[in-house]
Amino acid sequence: MIKIELDLVNGPYGFEARDANEHIVKIDAAESMGGLGFGVRPMQLLLMGLGGCTGIDIISILKKQRIIVENFSIKMTGEREAGTEPSLWSKIHLEFLVKANVDSQKLKKACALSMEKYCSVAATLRPGGTVITWEAQLVN
Repeated sequence: MIKIELDLVNGPYGFEARDANEHIVKIDAAESMGGLGFGVRPMQLLLMGLGGCTGIDIISILKKQRIIVENFSIKMTGEREAGTEPSLWSKIHLEFLVKANVDSQKLKKACALSMEKYCSVAATLRPGGTVITWEAQLVN
């Protein structure tokens, strides 16, 4: 069982979430709702979780193939449904930028395995109607 504690610590909406290992994430509402810029907004945190999930998967897959990843980053964009409550993610796009001595097709295969099979966050978002697209690029 996963255990998370969340405490109000700053202003009307500034929370600190703490996991069992004492890792802390600061969360706040949008400033338009009265947030104070104390932390990341919850829906942004969900995108960060998606990036972390796929990043771990992809690096793990490449590592099993004995490929050394020198650098790895993800640029993500997302669009939320307009005029609805709750306002879910309708579209998310991830751009994987990888520096490694790997064939581009192997990289794309690793990314596809994560996005289509292994990433639990992506699998959680899709049933809600989120369209997730991605691209992978080898960088120098």
